[in-house]
Amino acid sequence: MKNIIVILVFLMAGLNANAQAKVLKSVNETGDVATFELDCTVKFQTLAKGLRYNFTRHEFKGPEMRNSYRLLLVMDGFYSKTLNESMTISAVLDDGTVIEAKKIIEDDGYFDGACTLRIKNPKVLLDANINKIIVHADKDVVYTISAQNKAIFKKNINAVLTAK
Repeated sequence: MKNIIVILVFLMAGLNANAQAKVLKSVNETGDVATFELDCTVKFQTLAKGLRYNFTRHEFKGPEMRNSYRLLLVMDGFYSKTLNESMTISAVLDDGTVIEAKKIIEDDGYFDGACTLRIKNPKVLLDANINKIIVHADKDVVYTISAQNKAIFKKNINAVLTAK
């Protein structure tokens, strides 16, 4: 019985360690912009079933420039024929804050399943959990975020924000 418990503890620790993504750093040729983002070279991080993400921080040199933060959402197999020319994607936080982005529909009338949310204050993502992502299309599609994915998401966001 003790052996099974020990194996389960190591298995859970291994899964938790592998769940957090590495942070990639790149600097442009002139050296005035550094980019920190999650390593998605093998696979994107999962936020909910059918919903993957990447988080990017662009750090600019100089006092006149501000850092910018972007959350890329990729919906697997989500293609919607809409009558509108744009659609709204909303991230609803547990404190009631809603972060929205408008996505322009492709020329062929279909949404390709990817959207970037610009984050003005990334500390909000650390202080409050994302409860759900809503895609407002011909019908609303709601992605509910599990507690485990919320914890991994926060670790990944913190890793990008604190990367040097």
